[in-house]
Amino acid sequence: MRKLTGFFCLLICFLQTISSQNKFTISGFVRDSLNTENLIGASVYNKNNQRGTSTNIYGFYSLTLSGGDVDIIYSYVGYSTKQISFRLTKDTIINVNLSGTNLLQETVITGRRAEESQDKTQMSNISVPIAQVKALPAFLGEVDLIKVLQLMPGVQSGGEGTTGLYVRGGGPDQNLILLDGVPVYNVSHLFGFFSVFNADAINNVELIKGGFPARYGGRTSSVVDINMKEGNAKEFHGEGAIGLISAKLTLEGPIWKDHTSFIVSGRRTYVDLLAQPFINQMNEGNSEENISTGYYFYDLTAKINHRFSDKDRLYLSAYMGRDKFYLDDDFESYNEKSYNKSRIKWGNITSSLRWNRIFTNQLFGNTTVTYSRFLFNTGFDWKKYWYDDYSKKNNIESYQIDYNSSIEDWSGKISFDYIPSPDHYIRSGASVINHLFQPGITTFAESTMAIDTTMGASRLFTNEFDLYAEDDFNVTDKLRINAGVHWSGFSVKNEFFNYLQPRVTARYLLSNKLAVKASYARMAQYVHLLTNSGVSLPTDLWIPSTDALKPQLSDQVTLGLTNNFNKTYEASIEGYYKTMDNVIEYREGASFFNLDTKWENKILQGKGESYGMEIFGEKKKGKLTGWIGYTLSWTNRTFDLLNGGKTFPYKYDRRHDLSVVAIYQPSKRIELSGTWVFGSGNAITIPTAEFSGRTPFMPLDVDVDAKSYAERNSYRMAPYHRLDFGISFIKKTRWGERRWIIGLYNTYNRQNPFYIDVETREIFDPKTGETIEKNNFVQYSLFPIIPSVSYHFKF
Repeated sequence: MRKLTGFFCLLICFLQTISSQNKFTISGFVRDSLNTENLIGASVYNKNNQRGTSTNIYGFYSLTLSGGDVDIIYSYVGYSTKQISFRLTKDTIINVNLSGTNLLQETVITGRRAEESQDKTQMSNISVPIAQVKALPAFLGEVDLIKVLQLMPGVQSGGEGTTGLYVRGGGPDQNLILLDGVPVYNVSHLFGFFSVFNADAINNVELIKGGFPARYGGRTSSVVDINMKEGNAKEFHGEGAIGLISAKLTLEGPIWKDHTSFIVSGRRTYVDLLAQPFINQMNEGNSEENISTGYYFYDLTAKINHRFSDKDRLYLSAYMGRDKFYLDDDFESYNEKSYNKSRIKWGNITSSLRWNRIFTNQLFGNTTVTYSRFLFNTGFDWKKYWYDDYSKKNNIESYQIDYNSSIEDWSGKISFDYIPSPDHYIRSGASVINHLFQPGITTFAESTMAIDTTMGASRLFTNEFDLYAEDDFNVTDKLRINAGVHWSGFSVKNEFFNYLQPRVTARYLLSNKLAVKASYARMAQYVHLLTNSGVSLPTDLWIPSTDALKPQLSDQVTLGLTNNFNKTYEASIEGYYKTMDNVIEYREGASFFNLDTKWENKILQGKGESYGMEIFGEKKKGKLTGWIGYTLSWTNRTFDLLNGGKTFPYKYDRRHDLSVVAIYQPSKRIELSGTWVFGSGNAITIPTAEFSGRTPFMPLDVDVDAKSYAERNSYRMAPYHRLDFGISFIKKTRWGERRWIIGLYNTYNRQNPFYIDVETREIFDPKTGETIEKNNFVQYSLFPIIPSVSYHFKF
């Protein structure tokens, strides 16, 4: 790592020496004036020559200009702008604090506009303000940023209420989800109905669907980059909520004012506590048996940051979350006693230690060490004791089954942002990740026969390497290009895979408001999620590439138009085409439950293809805000040993997908919100014929039940649509603010399909007067109309 740091510093020094000598640099940080949070992507530009830049994810900016009079405009959506005018004669550091505006107020920018969507080179990306995430209707009152991302064009959910992300034809394992730069491998609580991210602890979230910058790697479909809050360095504050199924509390404040701050946020469900009285009532009257069961999840997020100087800052952040289901059944009589304990538990741990340094006023560096782990465990313990006449234990029997699966990472990263002029923004970096895979180990112990054995895959160590360099530069005033290359390597056993992944995005201004954009990106992925369900189950296994399982690759081209209407309305249209190599599926008949089979023997690899069009329109200001997103897409898969080698629709191929989102604030005390979604039905495989009886190829005493299936995913469920509604009553108090939020999920009680099964029913035939058995397809729905109420507070 030290050699890499020296190499990059020498490279930067060389570039600096060729810079013009009569220019000076204005640099610093842009932050919120109340809580000192960094403002990510804030615009900084010189009104006089209309040259500018934007802040990075740490709020740092650097703007190099010719000497003379300058008028620097600082702006950020939802904040009042600030203008600083002076004569630039030397390198200058200016740290700026911006004040938030009322939601009903307009932010007016004089002179040339701040950098807007049509100005940026990046395409296929969406940044969602956390205030907007909190304003939208929430399932059971639980605010969920992943469900908000599902409302964006090109993004689909796996099914009713779930937090799965299927982006432009990709699977859930093809999304790089980062929390403060650390990959999160399982983002679901409650089998996918809630995500692990507590919105009260989040500062910023960005979704990238295509045109990937070279600094990202390791996945093939999308990047979800989530940054945690840093904590208020000036005053102590808190916020929390109490809902139908959970409560949460966030505290933040200074440890050393203006130097060290903290934030800690916790959340826990209490369904198990609410259900316990009913369980106890069931046990009444039964003196021999006691049953205890429950489910809960919790998560805890914490962060500390310390400013050593204007140039050095240290961050320590961590997340820990767990889900647990348990069922305990204890039985006791006068001569025997037994214990039956079942459990399913899973959870994530992530942590990062980051050091930021401003090496020069044009060079910003970041060094990070991270740790991440996802662990799943399920098991069953049984013990039984017989007592003799002297109340002594005798004939003790027991058995135990335990299953564990996990993935554990240690990584080190170093990155640099170098901004020699407004015409160039250069990024470079390197990282190394050590993966420890435990795809699935089962232990079984039995007392009477003295059995103690272990089955399944052994632990597997791998290493992943990354190098990247990119430049976002102006070719002319109208043409801007982001070009870069990402190299990655992966070592496992005696294999070493490596791929060079070029990335390029170009933006051309057709007018002051309208831009055309195009991009190409190749992505490589070395880890895979082996799943056989649309619901995010902890039994899904993370597995590495090996000599028997090749890395996944994708190539994506995108073309689009972006228009900004008077800073209030924004619209875009994009078309994309993506190919995917070495995507994975279970073999026919294979699943997680084949414990005696190695995971390498359960898998097939094939090809994928996705293409379509996305339309997005947004109103960003005024009493009424919101967006409309529409996707028209096709997604297919081809496997030599599935469906007879014929191409078939992906399970989540959805022809039409529409989202309408609205937030209306008629006054400072009331806020209304609503979402309506529509999607074509998911593709399914159904049986077309069934045979029961005996065949001449088997002994006469063997019965056979067999089904004949149509081509894979050749039928469709009914379309999905749903309306959610929410209303917030807001009141300022002497100690802060309180909100009562009332919500309705599935307002008009649509019976949306969750899955379809075949059932045999007896039907009376009036012609023959006989009752016959007939197979019917039966649709099962999950959620009817669900009201919710929650109380939120800030102090």
